[in-house]
Amino acid sequence: MPIYKLLRLGRGAIIELNTSETDEVQILANNHPFAKGIVVVSGAKISVEITQMLKRPTIYTLQSVAEAA
Repeated sequence: MPIYKLLRLGRGAIIELNTSETDEVQILANNHPFAKGIVVVSGAKISVEITQMLKRPTIYTLQSVAEAA
């Protein structure tokens, strides 16, 4: 869910998750995964605990390829 939609949600809004407690989930930024985590339920609160930060993929540009040659 994009941040702008998340910020528009009001108190008591329901976000349906297609996962259950302790399932691994990917956390995205700009549609790119940057971390993995697990769903944690504690009382009435649901959160995602980050378990692994992912490395950024190497992006090659024509300039960087030319400089390496």
